[in-house]
Order: sequence, then structure tokens, then C-alpha cells
Amino acid sequence: MAASMCDVFSFCVGVAGGARGSVEVRFVSSAKGKGLFATQLIRKGETIFIERPLVASQFLWNALYRYRACDHCLRALEKAEENAQRLTGKPGQVLPHPELCSVRKDLHQNCPRCQVTYCSAECRLAAAEQYHQILCPGPSQDDPRHPLNKLQEAWRSVHYPPETASIMLMARMVATVKQAKDKDHWVRLFSHFCSKTANEEEEIVHKLLGDKFKGQLELLRRLFTEALYEETLSQWFTPDGFRSLFALVGTNGQGIGTSSLSQWVHACDALELKPQEREQLDTFIDQLYKDIEAATGEFLNCEGSGLFVLQSCCNHSCVPNAETSFPENNFLLHVTALEDIEPGEEICISYLDCCQRERSRHSRHKILRENYLFVCSCPKCLAEADDPNVTSEEEEEEDEEEGEPEDAELGDEMTDV
Repeated sequence: MAASMCDVFSFCVGVAGGARGSVEVRFVSSAKGKGLFATQLIRKGETIFIERPLVASQFLWNALYRYRACDHCLRALEKAEENAQRLTGKPGQVLPHPELCSVRKDLHQNCPRCQVTYCSAECRLAAAEQYHQILCPGPSQDDPRHPLNKLQEAWRSVHYPPETASIMLMARMVATVKQAKDKDHWVRLFSHFCSKTANEEEEIVHKLLGDKFKGQLELLRRLFTEALYEETLSQWFTPDGFRSLFALVGTNGQGIGTSSLSQWVHACDALELKPQEREQLDTFIDQLYKDIEAATGEFLNCEGSGLFVLQSCCNHSCVPNAETSFPENNFLLHVTALEDIEPGEEICISYLDCCQRERSRHSRHKILRENYLFVCSCPKCLAEADDPNVTSEEEEEEDEEEGEPEDAELGDEMTDV
């Protein structure tokens, strides 16, 4: 069952002119599948579309380490100053211009049964209407014997930071179907995402779970079935179906990053200040990030992943003409034009971060092949086709220091919040 374009565009929540009028999904080739194309001129800097995910979920280790986010939209719940205090390890850390913090704690609400926190009544109700009635553990929220808690603990034991996926994204997919009146509608939407061959699925699962992935996958499937079995989705609970579901999330999950501190910094950047005051504020922020790096390293954001129907149609290019970001400090994904895009031109994002895009063609292909199972044929890769098929000495040294390439979600640039 294929999702209709009406289904696809129903999750676009706004753009100038409307996504339905400025883009369309077309079949590209058997190798690339679908692609997203402009139907009218899109100017550099324009928001092409804003999309709400079908489902989203915070990463489990991220939540365990007290990165507090709305359980539905992943909006950061800490005040910017609280965020800075935790990340620097300095309880007395004070931020200037506290009025620029966008967090509204007076709007936060808890589920009355399990006490998970939402940023607003709207998010609490949206979660309850879509999936939370099925997933709410009630007073067993902290009971390690609860089936969902057993599933989450098993996941944490096999998938360590830096995280790239969450078993709870799959759980919310199942719960959404279980709770829906029109189950076929949601099955159609989830069927929209690209599928892989059995061998490709095994590669993806291996990447997520490591060398012992077959035994770990079977354990997760058994716990997943005990917690969530649904007759309508019986195929998802078979060994082959569960592997396919796992691969779907591993391939299509878009990283999401939110940060109240980042929002505060952006607000500071927009202040109109005298030159001396601007210099003082910029120096303070630079030192703050140095302190955070020393105390926390690279883990700055509330992090999770989501399934975005329209964004998943955007193919990769090493010279993208669009980029994804999360500027609203929640799970709403913005796709913005990096250059003018002509009618009929394909809209491409990059699955690599800016540093990875500057590496050699061989190195880029290695990362894309291991994380996404395809060979890139973008204009940059074609232009470099005659380059030596080896990495530079500098890149080889980096590979030895870093080990395996970073996991796929780094390419989603989650920190653009």
C-alpha cells in the first residue's frame, strides 16, 4: 500500500506559498527511488517546507543523562541558565539577559498517570490521542519488571552513546497503529519509507548493534512482542518483519536536536548592542562553550530521532542545495534553500556534515556506503571520478584515531537548532 501525496503533504505545517505548491515527489530511478523536485522558483534562504514527524522519540541514554525534553515534541525543558549550569558542571553559572530564554515552565504539564513531562497541554493531548494511551506505564513508570522498561533497558545495553536510533521510535509506530481508528491510514504512511534487501537490512542492523547483532535482535524482538504485539501488524513481529522495521528506522530516522541554551545564544546574537557590550557578550559566550566542552564534550543537546515523510524523499548530494534544521527548539523540521532552485530541479540535502563533505571522494563514499548503503553520483563525485581511490595521509591518520566513521545521524546535523 503506497501513501498518497495527500497523506505525504498532510504533515507539512507551513511555508510561504505552501509545500504542496512549491515541491512534488517524483520517481527518479530504481537506484535512487523517489526524489523531491521544485515546481516553482525557490530563492536562496527561503523555507521550502516545514514538516512535523509521523513519530519522534528522545534517545534513551540522552534522557537517562538528564537532558530534559518534552516527551512528545522534544522541546528542551530546562531554562537556558539551568542548561548551562548542568553542562558546565557549575551550579552557580549565571547567564546575562535571562529574559531571552524562551522556555515557559508555567506551561509544562505531566501525564497524570506516569508523570512524563510535556512542554504544553497541546503536546500532552497530542501524545494521548496518538500513542500514549498504549505506552503509558502508569504507576509502573520506574518498575524494572514492566515490559516497556525491560525493552528499554535491553536497548540501552546494546546501543551506547553516541546514539543513532531508539527502540521507542518503533514502539511509538506500533502504538500509533494500535490506538488509531483508521489503522490502514497509518500503515500506508509507514509503508512510504524506503525498503532494503535482506542483506542490506542485516548490514544496517549490524551497524546499530555490533558483531553480536543476531542474538541481540532476537532478544529485542521477543521483548518488543511481549510489550506491544498487535494483530494488525503481525508481520512486524516476525524475525524478518522486525529486521525490516529495524532497518526502516535505522535508514530513515532523521536526527533531532534541541537546546534552550542554543536558543538563548541565537537571541543574544540578535540583540542591538554597543560595540563594547557586543564584544563582552561574545567573549562570555565563547568562554561558556569552552567550559561546556571541557566538562561535557560534544553532547550539548536533547537528542532523538523522527520519521519525516516528505524529508525522507530528499536525496543526498555532496553539494546540497538545501539543508535541514530545527530552529523552533522542537521536532518541527525546516528545509531551507542554500541557493536558488529552479523549477524542475531536484531538492537535495546532505547526509554528511560540513567537515565530511570536504573530504576526498573515496572517504565520502566510504561513509555513505557504510551508513546508507549507496554510492553517490552527485555532480561533485562525478567531477572527482578520476581521483585516486585512496584517502590522503591526513585522512588515514584521522580514520586511525577515530576508528569507524561516525554513525549516520551525524549527517543529519542535529545541532542546527
